[in-house]
Amino acid sequence: MSGKALFRLEALLRSGLAVRQLWALRCEGAQRMTWRAAAPYPPCPGLPAVAPAPPATGHRIRLMSTKHGKSSGKTPKTKPKQEMQEVEIKQRMTVAELAEAMNRDIDHVYEALLHLPIDLDSLEPQSVLQDEWTKEAIRKSGMKYRWAKVTEGRVKENKDATKRPPADLAVLVARPPVVTIMGHVDHGKTTLLDSLRKSQVAAMEAGGITQHIGAFLVQLPSGEKITFLDTPGHAAFSAMRARGAQVTDIVILVVAADDGVMKQTAESIQHARHAGVPIIVAVNKCDRPDADPDRVKRELLAHDVVCEEYGGDVQAVHISALQGDNLQALAEATVALAEVLELKADPTGLVEGAVIESRTDKGKGPVTTAIVQRGVLRRGCVLVAGKAWAKVRFLFDEHNRAVAEAGPSVAVEIVGWKDLPSAGEEILEVESEQRAREVVAWRLYVEEQEKLQEDVQAIEAKQRQHLESYRKERESLGHLSWRQRKSAMYKANKQRMASRPKERTEDEFRSLPLVIKGTGDVDGSVETILNILDSYDADEQCHLDVVHFGVGDISENDIGLAETFSGAIYGFNVEANKSVRQIAAKKGIELKLHKVIYKLIDDLKEELSSKLPPTVEENVIGEASVLATFCVTVGKKKVPVAGCRVKEGQLDRRMKFKLIRDGDVLWEGHLTALKHHKDDVQAVKTGMECGLSLDKDIDFRPGDEIVCYEEVEKRQRISWDPGF
Repeated sequence: MSGKALFRLEALLRSGLAVRQLWALRCEGAQRMTWRAAAPYPPCPGLPAVAPAPPATGHRIRLMSTKHGKSSGKTPKTKPKQEMQEVEIKQRMTVAELAEAMNRDIDHVYEALLHLPIDLDSLEPQSVLQDEWTKEAIRKSGMKYRWAKVTEGRVKENKDATKRPPADLAVLVARPPVVTIMGHVDHGKTTLLDSLRKSQVAAMEAGGITQHIGAFLVQLPSGEKITFLDTPGHAAFSAMRARGAQVTDIVILVVAADDGVMKQTAESIQHARHAGVPIIVAVNKCDRPDADPDRVKRELLAHDVVCEEYGGDVQAVHISALQGDNLQALAEATVALAEVLELKADPTGLVEGAVIESRTDKGKGPVTTAIVQRGVLRRGCVLVAGKAWAKVRFLFDEHNRAVAEAGPSVAVEIVGWKDLPSAGEEILEVESEQRAREVVAWRLYVEEQEKLQEDVQAIEAKQRQHLESYRKERESLGHLSWRQRKSAMYKANKQRMASRPKERTEDEFRSLPLVIKGTGDVDGSVETILNILDSYDADEQCHLDVVHFGVGDISENDIGLAETFSGAIYGFNVEANKSVRQIAAKKGIELKLHKVIYKLIDDLKEELSSKLPPTVEENVIGEASVLATFCVTVGKKKVPVAGCRVKEGQLDRRMKFKLIRDGDVLWEGHLTALKHHKDDVQAVKTGMECGLSLDKDIDFRPGDEIVCYEEVEKRQRISWDPGF
């Protein structure tokens, strides 16, 4: 026997002995174990005898098997129990909200809802689930749920500042009237005010047009004081005229005697009527030869403005602002009306007023022109207007002279604002800077809450609209089976996708982003430009997008915004320093700075028109009628030929042609041949006969018309009309 065979036999013997020992141990009693060694196998020749195993003791033996066949002597580690993911739920959750809470995608939620009594085809990400469905979806996903804790939002205390209650009549004192001069553009309002205060404001206005409110205190020779507000008469400044009417006591309506009642004249009457302010009519330019004051008064009757000459209570004064004629009578009429109104104010307590205009000054920072309506404004007062506040550093009058204080009905410039308030905001004095911060924070909070509420309402309206349209669609398919309904919905969706207009290419999509930050030295002027842009209604031609706006000179940030959006910068009554201009030129950003409002709008319309592709127009060169038809052989092909007579203009072979029959265009293209008698010609004039063939085989008929025309590209104009 070979050595390999002997080794294998020895292994078998040893393994057999071990098996019998284990079997004996298994069969022993509980109290005492008896063990007998199994008789060894008889020895084989050539092998050593296997010694019997020693007798076992009275202890149990347990053999532990390990991965490597040996006992490790350590207890195995138990696998820790995996905790279930906990999902926080609330009532009426949507599919999208449940997926977000489970940290899964929406398809996972659809799979979890698969065997529930719910139509999965009707589910959308914003569909609301029943609470039972929400719980079942979480259970099927191997998770557990818990209800979200309902926490009542803490209601913030109202920290807003409000006006004081009406003052005691005993503390009221007489105050100067606030008079607003209103009327149509170029009817002489600024010239009238200039004559009253003996300054040259009219010469300083760009284009002779007032473009923001001017507030001035004028002392008449008789000693009375009147605060005048000069509002713009241009069509663009409707909001500023309305704002001027709200803070005034008397309106002087200036109407040119040679022009009569115009559009802005009627609008000014409406503003005064809505504000409940009495009117004095100043018929201006009475020194002109074609002046007709009586016609002006008759035209005013159509607007329910009845002058005293026609039995009404409205005073009408004939003046010439340029010559200074009869201005004293106008001032006396104003003072008399103010005495009738018994204008009084409370000069004590906290200040109340109104912002007339606001701007950013290079040296002073944010500056507002305001009318004081109650109290006395002094340096150091803490004011709140809208979402801005100020600690008054300086007060300036209309001549840019510093003043110590300003009482009721006085117009002053206020310096010291932390932010720029909007024109028209109410000014209220508060006790301290801390109180001012509280008021501004509260107003910002209210604005944020109102915006959130608007967003919620918009979302809910969109959901209701979607659910209603879906309900109607489901009702129309209610009689079908599940498979038929699914097939019908698939076909309808496919049809909608096919009918959806294709996405516009970059060439087809035209837009003009605008940066209007710094496009007004006065906040009211920026407001005016934005109001004009709100009337833009030509988005189908070119999209107009205001990416930013504000007050102040053009800055590097404005250049960066314009470069980011590939837009343009429009400036109104502002400047750009040399470094800003250099940066703009380097980046290819054009700065469009204007001093007159209508020139800015005209420039904007030109820029919008330049974005539009040219239109192609047909310019008819000649017309001819077909008299006879015949065929000629060219090679092996017969070509139809029309014998024509030119009725008007000429037929030029280089141009395009049309074949018209009974008003319908049958063909458009070019001629392959044009002959006069037997000669090939380039053109045939009126009254001549010719033969022609087309680049397409068409059967001519006598009476057909041949039109020769050329296509001319014409620049397209934007259809937007801002009204002036």
